[in-house]
Amino acid sequence: MENKINFTIDGNPIQANEGDNLVTVAKENGIFIPSLCYFEHIQPPLGTCRVCTCKINGKYQPACTERVSEGLVVEANTDELKDLRRALVEMMFAEGNHICPACEKSGNCDLQHMGYELGIASVRFPHLFKDRIIDYKPSRMVLEHNRCIKCLRCVVDVKTKEGKKVFTYQDRGNKTYVGIDYEQEATLTEDEAMRAMNLCPTGAIIVRGKNLSMPFGQRKYDENSVQKNFNEKKRKPKTSLNMEKKIVATCSLAGCFGCHMSMLDIDTDLLDIIELISFDKSPITDIKKFSHRCHIGIVEGGCCNDENVETLRAFRENCDILVALGECAIWGGVPSMRNSIPLGECLEEAYLNSTTNEPGSTIIPYHEDLPKILNRIYACNEIVKIDYFIPGCPPDGNHIWKAIKNLLWNEEYNILYSEFKYD
Repeated sequence: MENKINFTIDGNPIQANEGDNLVTVAKENGIFIPSLCYFEHIQPPLGTCRVCTCKINGKYQPACTERVSEGLVVEANTDELKDLRRALVEMMFAEGNHICPACEKSGNCDLQHMGYELGIASVRFPHLFKDRIIDYKPSRMVLEHNRCIKCLRCVVDVKTKEGKKVFTYQDRGNKTYVGIDYEQEATLTEDEAMRAMNLCPTGAIIVRGKNLSMPFGQRKYDENSVQKNFNEKKRKPKTSLNMEKKIVATCSLAGCFGCHMSMLDIDTDLLDIIELISFDKSPITDIKKFSHRCHIGIVEGGCCNDENVETLRAFRENCDILVALGECAIWGGVPSMRNSIPLGECLEEAYLNSTTNEPGSTIIPYHEDLPKILNRIYACNEIVKIDYFIPGCPPDGNHIWKAIKNLLWNEEYNILYSEFKYD
C-alpha cells in the first residue's frame, strides 16, 4: 500500500502517493502545468525546456523534476509564472524559424499548441532568423534544425534494438545542436522512425514520404484545450444598437491578401459592417489616399520594400488605433523565409537561375520607379508602434470581426479555441 501524503497547489489541498511526479499529479487534479520536454516514460525527467517552472517551497524550479512530498507548497499559476512561461515559449519562437503555415507538423506541434494555450499573439523579442542547416543525409529522415528546441527527448529516448543512440548533442553553449548517427539511423524500422518523429515536440524530425498534413478540424490541436477554462468565460455581449459609426482603413503590404479575404468571409455579419463602418483608404474601396482620420487601421503583411514602409508610416499617422493582422504583419510570416538567406542569393535564384523560354530575360529588374527591396522582411512593429495583434494565417473571419468590435465599441466577446490559430 502506497503512502499517501498531503500538499497544496495554489492553495488547493491535494492528496497523492508520495514520490509521484508533480506534473502528473497536477494533471490528475485538473491543474494545468505546461511542459514541452516532459514525457512520463522518460526517467529521470529531462527538465530542459523550463516551461513547467513553478514556485516550489518558495524556490523557482521545474515541476517535471519534482516528486511530491508531505507539506509541499506549490504555486503553479500566478501571473508572474504565467508571464515567465510565455516569455520562454516566445523565445523559442523567436530564436527558431518556426513558420507554422509551411511546417508539416502544423496542427500537431506541441510548441505551436503551447503558444495557443498561453495566449501568445506576438512575441516581445526580435526574431533571429538564423541560417541553420536542413540535414537530408539520413536515409529515412530529414532533420530540420530550424525547428529544433533542444528538448533532449530524441537524444535520450531514440535508440536502436542494440541500445545504441541515434541522436546526440553536438557542440556547446548557444551553438549546441542535435546531431544524428547516419549508420544507426539506417537500422531503424519504419515504425521506430515514425516514433521518433512523433516524439519530437516540433517539426524538427520528419520521416520521408510520411505527410502529416490533415484537414482543419481533424488535427491534434485544432479544437480542444487542455485548460478547462481556456477562453470559456461567459460574458454578456453588449448590444450592437446605437453604436457610433466608425471609419476604418486597411492595407496589404508584403503578404498574400489572404487576411483581407478572411475579413470578407464573415457571412451575415457583413450586414452589420455596412451599418457600423465606413471604409476610407482600403483595397476594399479602392480609395488611394486618406480622406479622413480613421478610428482604426488594419495592416496585413510585413515590410519588404521602401514603399511598404512609407505606406505603414502613413497608416500610423492617420489612424487612432493600428492593428497588425496575420502572421506576416506580426513577425514576417511566410515571406520572412528569405530572411536567413542573403538578398543577393534570393534575387539570383529568382531571376538569374530561373527557367524561362524568353531569351535574354534572365535579368534582375531595376528601374527608378520600382520600390527598393529591403535587406529582409520587417515586422510592422519594427517600423512603427502597433497597438494590437490578431494572429493567424489568416485569422478566422469571425474572430477578426469580434476583435474589431471590441476595439471600436468595447464589445466583450468569447474567443473560441478553434479561432486562435497561427496557420
